[in-house]
Amino acid sequence: MNQRDKVVISSDPNKKKKMAYALLPLLLLSICHCSVHGAPPPASAPKGGPAGRFIPLLPPGSAAEQFLAAHNRARAAVGVGPLKWSEVLANATDRVVKYQKDKMGCKFADVSRSKYGSNQMWSGGEVAMSPWKVVNDWVKEKNYYNYEKNSCEADQRCGLYKQVVWNKSLELGCAQALCAKERTSLTVCFYNPPGNMNGERPY
Repeated sequence: MNQRDKVVISSDPNKKKKMAYALLPLLLLSICHCSVHGAPPPASAPKGGPAGRFIPLLPPGSAAEQFLAAHNRARAAVGVGPLKWSEVLANATDRVVKYQKDKMGCKFADVSRSKYGSNQMWSGGEVAMSPWKVVNDWVKEKNYYNYEKNSCEADQRCGLYKQVVWNKSLELGCAQALCAKERTSLTVCFYNPPGNMNGERPY
């Protein structure tokens, strides 16, 4: 063996400690990297559902963002511009649903004198419907709306859908209330300017 190929093994314990301390930051960095970038744990199957079935979560963001996104998706589908969130309208609907919760057991509100357009959703259950579900249920009325005749099928409603996509409505505000005792919830959305004007198409 050539002199240059010899392996020198140090017996100095202090030198070994120094090498160990020098490698410690690299080891910790590797552990942290794995913790941050490792694969997420698999989603558990819902109770009563098939194993391994993926159940999507609600879109991230606040209820306001979900209400707005659901409305604007329906509007974009028919070429209508997006709504903007209004704190003024949101506060107005919040007052309405709080009154209905405290005084009326989450029954439908009388908004006939309101200067805004409105949609409401009443539902039973121990939790309120998600904003996406509420708006999607309103949008289902699209199936009964005839744009050419600007009318709904017999014995069907489509006014809720028309308000969602009303082209002249520019602002949106919504609120929800849950009545635990009655196991019901109420959702109210206001629109400014109001829609559903007689004889006009929504877009």
